[in-house]
Amino acid sequence: MPHTLQELAEVTAARLVGDGNIEIKKVASIAQAQSGDLVFVQDEKDLAQALASSATAVIAGEFANSSTSTKPLLISAYPRLAFCSAGALLHPPKTYPAGVHPTAVVHPSARIAATAAVGAHAVIEANAVIGERAHIGASCSVGEGVAIGDDCDLYPCVVIYQGTTLCRRVIVHAGAVLGSDGFGFVRDEKYGRYQKFPQVGELIVGDYVEIGANCTIDRGALDKTVIGAGTKLDNLVHIGHNDIVGANVVIAAQTGVSGSSEIGDNCVIGGQVGIGDHAKIEAGTMLGGQAGVLPHKVLRGKGQLLWGTPARPLREFLKELAIVSKLARRKERD
Repeated sequence: MPHTLQELAEVTAARLVGDGNIEIKKVASIAQAQSGDLVFVQDEKDLAQALASSATAVIAGEFANSSTSTKPLLISAYPRLAFCSAGALLHPPKTYPAGVHPTAVVHPSARIAATAAVGAHAVIEANAVIGERAHIGASCSVGEGVAIGDDCDLYPCVVIYQGTTLCRRVIVHAGAVLGSDGFGFVRDEKYGRYQKFPQVGELIVGDYVEIGANCTIDRGALDKTVIGAGTKLDNLVHIGHNDIVGANVVIAAQTGVSGSSEIGDNCVIGGQVGIGDHAKIEAGTMLGGQAGVLPHKVLRGKGQLLWGTPARPLREFLKELAIVSKLARRKERD
């Protein structure tokens, strides 16, 4: 449904320059924009291109105050964030009709809220609880005693093992596996084989967490694995057993976190980062792509960007790279 620029200005807390009655249909990139679209500009260097585009209106920073263009503007101190708010209004999430699909298999003891939606071929096992307005996608498997909170959204083929709790408004994308056994084995030296350590703990996923496609999160061995409120996991992220991931953490694709590690609140973890077991990452630390954290290591890097293996401050990492490069050139000359 289209919304007027005045409505968008109110939702985004932006200052409107132009006709507030103009209707906007959707958001778009500058390159692909058409009439009825809204685009945004984060940097002043891109403003001219946005104003010359086919978009009907532009969200821009305070640098657009001096613009003489006739194209309507929404001016915000945080244009990217304002664009997100506008996008949420113009492109609301899909809604699903309440009820259980005839092909779903639901145990009689499971409790499903009247407003919840369960898709085709989903399996809901004994004593599972599905909250209000929750959506369980096609072919999902919800294990015995699993609790799924209000307004959660599970895309198709998600598997949730026994002992898992999802709080409110959790989004889980297709193919994710939550609450599976952790990788815990004890070597029997007498017979030269491995004995599985008990994996009987829990997994707790906080409010407003989003879990990407094909992520895997192990439940605790004897205790709990915890994903804090507001945390966002990209596709193909693995979280090991007994891990504690804080609130509002962002973890990019193909990162692996070994068991019994702790990531503090507001950390930013780049792609393909490897974190050893029993490591601790201080709140607010940023790890660059492919960084490595050794087992039992404590990283105190609040507000810093750490890189390399073992991870260390970026300035130190780059200095070492420069020295190695210099030595290599010297060897070639010799």
